[in-house]
Amino acid sequence: MAHRDIELAVEGMSCASCVGRVERALQAVPGVSGASVNLATERATVQGAVPAQALVEAIGKAGYRATPIDRAAPVGEDEGAARREAERMALGRDVLLAAALALPVFVLEMGTHLVPAMHDWVTQHIGMQRSWLLQFVLTTLVLLFPGRRFHAAGFPALLRGAPDMNSLVAVGTLAAWAYSVVATFAPGLLPAGTVNVYYEAAAVIVVLVLLGRYLEARAKGRTSEAIKRLVGLQATVARVVRDGRAVDIPIAEVAVGDRVEVRPGERVPVDGEVIDGRSWVDESMITGEPVPVEKSPGSEAVGGTVNQKGAFTLRATAVGGRTVLAQIIRLVEQAQGSKLPIQAMVDRVTMWFVPAVMVAALLTFVVWLLLGPEPALTFGLVNAVAVLIIACPCAMGLATPTSIMVGTGRGAELGVLFRKGEALQLLRDARVVAVDKTGTLTEGRPALTDLDVADGFERGDVLRLVAAVESSSEHPIARAIVDAAEAEGIEVPRPGGFESITGMGVRAMVDGRRVEVGADRHMRSLGLDVAGFSPVAERLGREGKSPLYAAIDGRLAAIIAVADPVKPDTPAAIAALHGLGLKVAMITGDNARTAQAIADRLGIDEVVAEVLPEGKVEAVRRLKGAHGRLAFVGDGINDAPALAEADVGIAIGTGTDIAMEAADVVLMSGSLHGVPTAIALSKATIGNIRQNLFWAFAYNTALIPVAAGVLYPAFGILLSPILAAGAMSLSSVFVLGNALRLRRFRPPGMAG
Repeated sequence: MAHRDIELAVEGMSCASCVGRVERALQAVPGVSGASVNLATERATVQGAVPAQALVEAIGKAGYRATPIDRAAPVGEDEGAARREAERMALGRDVLLAAALALPVFVLEMGTHLVPAMHDWVTQHIGMQRSWLLQFVLTTLVLLFPGRRFHAAGFPALLRGAPDMNSLVAVGTLAAWAYSVVATFAPGLLPAGTVNVYYEAAAVIVVLVLLGRYLEARAKGRTSEAIKRLVGLQATVARVVRDGRAVDIPIAEVAVGDRVEVRPGERVPVDGEVIDGRSWVDESMITGEPVPVEKSPGSEAVGGTVNQKGAFTLRATAVGGRTVLAQIIRLVEQAQGSKLPIQAMVDRVTMWFVPAVMVAALLTFVVWLLLGPEPALTFGLVNAVAVLIIACPCAMGLATPTSIMVGTGRGAELGVLFRKGEALQLLRDARVVAVDKTGTLTEGRPALTDLDVADGFERGDVLRLVAAVESSSEHPIARAIVDAAEAEGIEVPRPGGFESITGMGVRAMVDGRRVEVGADRHMRSLGLDVAGFSPVAERLGREGKSPLYAAIDGRLAAIIAVADPVKPDTPAAIAALHGLGLKVAMITGDNARTAQAIADRLGIDEVVAEVLPEGKVEAVRRLKGAHGRLAFVGDGINDAPALAEADVGIAIGTGTDIAMEAADVVLMSGSLHGVPTAIALSKATIGNIRQNLFWAFAYNTALIPVAAGVLYPAFGILLSPILAAGAMSLSSVFVLGNALRLRRFRPPGMAG
């Protein structure tokens, strides 16, 4: 069996210790080389040569349920979405039922303690024994029905020697209930002065923990909204030409090669090549770029983008799970399910956390029983239950994965795809960004940038004649001049007598006029003085451009420059990187003079020029040694070795041509602005994770001793099990709420 990644949906996990147990169960299966489990996404990713059924059985033996996920299937609604929604609804019903049953218990018991008049009323009209019997009935119903989920999962886990959050709640509530039952029905078994009931603690703990889980489930649903939005971009119906007429068919039935009609305002249903018509298409939800892109015959169209006012027909080139949008969704899912290096520390701690809490609760009970004031048994029980309940490690388990889910989802909305979750953490610590020049800083193709004409010549006429001569040449510079003439609507005539002079230039006859184009030495060989263009030539030299000259009928007519122009948004992107405190280096195979001229214009800190592709790897190593952690930005294909050598490789894509295998991060638009966006998002996400972890650990570290009663001897302060349950639930909700703040992340230097 070949090595592959297997994904499983896992049901029944409630806290970080569950994650550790499922991972250990999977890693124990022969043939598994690695396993990663995510609490927030409720998924497991397993590497190795092993049947999926063996993994399902291993998870089953650990006390959880699992089903394999088919990653090759077309991307649709999350398979577990319906199940999670049903679970959320069930939690909502259980919260309401438990609250309705627990409220009379709370009022009867706490009311008699806190309100003297209430105590008198209950004593006179109900009687304490009847009050306890009523509390017994209501609390038993709470534990049997809404609270059954904790006992059904918690005690089997305890018996397997692998207690989890459910075990803590089950043991705590059952201890409070059992003690109260003895006090109600067999008070003689308890020492004098210890006959009290704690039904309200057992009932209200179930209500508060269920409420916390319900709020968690709602917040978890919001963390994956980015995926839902991406899935929602997919069209459900396509208008396909079949047997000479257009018919609407389900998107799943579209085949590669089909002719698909796209009408104004419609979503493009599949990836394809435009073969007829013209329009503008809003690609912002794929690339993050707000400006619509023109589409005409030969253009690539991406499924999920929105057509504007025109209409066009395309030939389907990718359908179903092979479309760009489907690949983006899978990338986001993989990134959301991945683990950061910071998570390893959390996993190590939480693996032993629940057993340690059980021991701490037992010690609390014993210490109070042996050393506490009377009624020592009561104090021991109440404080042990408080320790069990306060210490549920839900917040620890959710601290990292929820921030990753929201951060990577927000990145996808901005056109930044994290292929690997680790890139989120590594990018935060980048000190230098190394950038490939061609196609990254620049447009990646030569273009006519300058055309200055001598007195007595007209610019459009000179461009027409020069383009006519160059139309017979295959050189990229020649192509750029012809493209410039055509872009200005100039009709380029056919030349006659074309001749190329090696190392000098070209000549031809156009409309009966002799036109010669070449370097300054070619002009001098013709006896022409180029000194009149010296100021322009000097400026072009400073900009790293090599000038060409044109002569018409033996007279010097123009100075011309063709260069690879810098992308319009590159200067702002470089400024944003500097604003983040990063150094920017340029690595290019171009000549040093041209490279330095561009670097000076853009404010780039360091230039490595005239390097071959293999030399880029050595340049990356040297920059890492000099500055520290390095991110390399390239096109993801020619720069694959350098992308691999960098701490984080960032590939600039164009939305349809994405080098997904070459880099850790893919920028869907061709804009360098995605780089500061990715780095700033990395800083925001890791900062959010650190806040969450601090809260989760600080909360447990501070409140477990308080729950155990360390403040009682000095201050007389004890933590009620009910307050413990409320604080535990709030800690998880706080962590989720903090992670959701990342949805409001804004890229640096941009409004939105």
